[in-house]
Amino acid sequence: MVGAGDATGGAVARRFAREGYVVCATRRSQDKLEPLLSEIRAAGGLAHGFGSDARQEDQVIALVEHIESSIGAIEVLVFNIGANSPCSILSETARRYTKMWEMACLAGFLNGREVAKRMVARSAPDAQGITQRGSIIFTGATASLRGSANFAGFSGGKMALRALAQSMARELGPLGIHVAHTIIDGAIDTEFIRTLFPERYALKAQGGILNPDHIAEAYWMLHQQPRDAWTHELDLRPYMEKF
Repeated sequence: MVGAGDATGGAVARRFAREGYVVCATRRSQDKLEPLLSEIRAAGGLAHGFGSDARQEDQVIALVEHIESSIGAIEVLVFNIGANSPCSILSETARRYTKMWEMACLAGFLNGREVAKRMVARSAPDAQGITQRGSIIFTGATASLRGSANFAGFSGGKMALRALAQSMARELGPLGIHVAHTIIDGAIDTEFIRTLFPERYALKAQGGILNPDHIAEAYWMLHQQPRDAWTHELDLRPYMEKF
């Protein structure tokens, strides 16, 4: 779980842990992972936390190698870094724009590439001729489809991540790797939405913003799909969201 934040990332980690998966959760600050790790362990699950910058190639390579050699084969990669920082194009800086692209797309490439290498190496057919050997799920957003005012940096990175997922799916699908891209088209129940968009957050009581636990159910469903009926792109939105 790359980007195991307090909302969607944490919910997905808890959902897979309930199914017996060993969770390896990462974010830049390892200390911020402790509440999630403690919750998973208290429920009887197994979880490891790592502080890592997903934009740094050497750190990504080292982390994937450590997990594979010391914990176990990676069966599922969920890439869930947000990188959402609204700003007018008139005041946006190259540094901020580049950072958002690095977080939203470059980090997805680095983590997806390193995990895919290991998955493909294990994708020899079994006795039944089945070659499915893993799932890679990238979290997208409304910005994956269209660029709204004040979201030039975010939409640029998220659209690029969507293209990455499409390319990887076409290459890795025949090798047994299920690559999926989710479009989370709406506000999620997070501190970010509560603080910056209070009018939208007020719709929570009406089911107007996404519940992270319900998003996590969709991720689990994607991983469980048989290879003859794989979903590549799945969009999730509240019933009142316009699209």
